[in-house]
Amino acid sequence: MGDSRQKHLHFVFMNYDPEYERLQSDRTKRGVREVEIYLSKKHNDLLAKKLEPGTYNKTLSLFIVDAFAVQITDAQANMLRSAKEVRVVEKNQELA
Repeated sequence: MGDSRQKHLHFVFMNYDPEYERLQSDRTKRGVREVEIYLSKKHNDLLAKKLEPGTYNKTLSLFIVDAFAVQITDAQANMLRSAKEVRVVEKNQELA
């Protein structure tokens, strides 16, 4: 058994979001930037709402699929799984 406070990279995939779909349909440079700003803020807001500040490290937002990667503990992953906005939380599997 590892330390329950040990952080691992998790990928968090969000539920269907009509605003994301609307923004995603604008393929201009400005539209792409709007999607990035919208999702980055949405992902940051979810983390700030669900987890204690300073206990996680978001490494990137994935704008193609409305998802993000974050360094968190397994307990924090379970907290995110319970959020209504979240579809799935997957721990990154290291390839041996």
